Amino acid sequence: MTDRRINSNLFYWKMQQKIVHLFLYAKEMEKFKVPDTYVIIFTVILFCAIATWFVPGGQYIESPSGEMTYAATRSIPQTWQVFSALSEGFSQQASIIVFVLIIGGAFWVVNSTRAVDAGIMKFIASTQRMESYGLVGKLGAGNLIIVLTMLLFGAFGAIFGMSEETIAFTAIVIPLAISLGYDSIVGVCMVYVAAHVGFAGAMLNPFTIGIAQNLSDLPLFSGIEYRTLCWIVLMSLAIVFVLWYAHRVKRHPELSPMYETDQRLRLEQASEENMQYGDIQDKKHKRSAIFTCILTVLALLFFCFSYAKDCTITIGTATFHAPWLLWSESALYLLSAILTLRKSTRLFILDMLLFTIFFLITGVMGFGWYIGEISALFMALAIAAGIASGYSADEIAKKFVEGAKDIFSAALVIGFAAGIVIILKDGKILDTLLHAMATSLGETGPAGSLGAMYGIQTLINLFIPSASAKAAITMPIMAPFSDLIGVSRQATVLAFQFGDGFTNMITPCSGVLLAVLSVAHIPYTVWFKWVWKFILTLVLVGFLLLLPTLFFAFPGF
Repeated sequence: MTDRRINSNLFYWKMQQKIVHLFLYAKEMEKFKVPDTYVIIFTVILFCAIATWFVPGGQYIESPSGEMTYAATRSIPQTWQVFSALSEGFSQQASIIVFVLIIGGAFWVVNSTRAVDAGIMKFIASTQRMESYGLVGKLGAGNLIIVLTMLLFGAFGAIFGMSEETIAFTAIVIPLAISLGYDSIVGVCMVYVAAHVGFAGAMLNPFTIGIAQNLSDLPLFSGIEYRTLCWIVLMSLAIVFVLWYAHRVKRHPELSPMYETDQRLRLEQASEENMQYGDIQDKKHKRSAIFTCILTVLALLFFCFSYAKDCTITIGTATFHAPWLLWSESALYLLSAILTLRKSTRLFILDMLLFTIFFLITGVMGFGWYIGEISALFMALAIAAGIASGYSADEIAKKFVEGAKDIFSAALVIGFAAGIVIILKDGKILDTLLHAMATSLGETGPAGSLGAMYGIQTLINLFIPSASAKAAITMPIMAPFSDLIGVSRQATVLAFQFGDGFTNMITPCSGVLLAVLSVAHIPYTVWFKWVWKFILTLVLVGFLLLLPTLFFAFPGF
């Protein structure tokens, strides 16, 4: 009995020791901090530079017939280039960096007028009154706003490949999401995630489907029927996920990983609860607003005279010549400017912001606008909003610079991230990695090969988020290869499309993602921890949507 009691006491003592050790280990783990975003990206750059010393070099060469053939070359080991990659990254991403800085400066000027805050408070009051109506009350006004906003941006991503434009819209929607009782993550999901899920499941996206089908010798935008079904499935999944998270955060705000960061904006909005539209009424502001209105309308009329005849809306294979569109928008703006100006300057500024969005959509769809034109549009908005609020030229410039400073960290991250691809390209190992992954596909059956192609595209997208660049490199290789393994070229394009879209929302190499997170003040590490399970779910659902193309004769497949 004594020996048994001694052994028992010894056993309990050892268990206590293990518990103490586990407790101390847990305490140590609590002290562990995820490295800063800059540290993570620079570590990846170092890893890629080390790889250039061991991975054989190679490159794809385009033959006179247009075929891409792989040829082995000498790799170029990278050393001090890990530091020069930053400046080269800035050079390559200069347009989007400038775009981010202008967006940050423009919205700082607009937000300084409190016009957006006033509009949000008015909108919230209206939606709360709507909840007294039967169906809206049951669904919840906030839920309805989330669904409609996500469907809108999901359609934009699917139709004309909205991506960079989401940076500007994110700055608008985040205050709305917080005012509805959600957090900044919900705001990012309403715009950025919705647009990129739509981008991934697109049926008419010229940057993915258009380029990939052209390189695969397929009719442009063929297979639209099954792609539309994919878009519906993916958007439904995204909306349900965001609604679930939004409901959870609204009930328990402290569960949000952005709770403390968003608290500052909540307090600012709470101090504006009693703010009315008519609180800027002095004559100086009124004259400035009238002056701004006249100048803006004259500029719009000149714009219409110069460009209206060339307005052609392109949706898929269909085109619509619409020279009347800009005239209509200009007339509506003139009418709304007069009406809003009669009430308050803030409402007038909000009206300018709304029509800026309308003109942005028209420019993208009707004239092929890109970052340069969109940047110019928001620069004009910043100047007009400042004049309407009675700011002097120096005050407008000062506030613009303050906004650019606030978002400048995004420029540094974008430059760093671009350095990853530069190291791989300059080291001559990027094409080697692509070739190794492509040749390994021949060892599996149709389902395995299709899944492998999808996996390769998904993996490549972590380092090369550009859809057109990936299509140019991979589709000339994978399209002929799919003929040999019994997989339709249309399914191969769909695998490229899914692989290109989902991981855009998590890769640190995406300048758009980093810019959106900077606008939302969401650290990349927080975003990664929050979104990775959702991205993994999308990747798995994407694979399940690929499988039916092997067993059913869908139109175009």
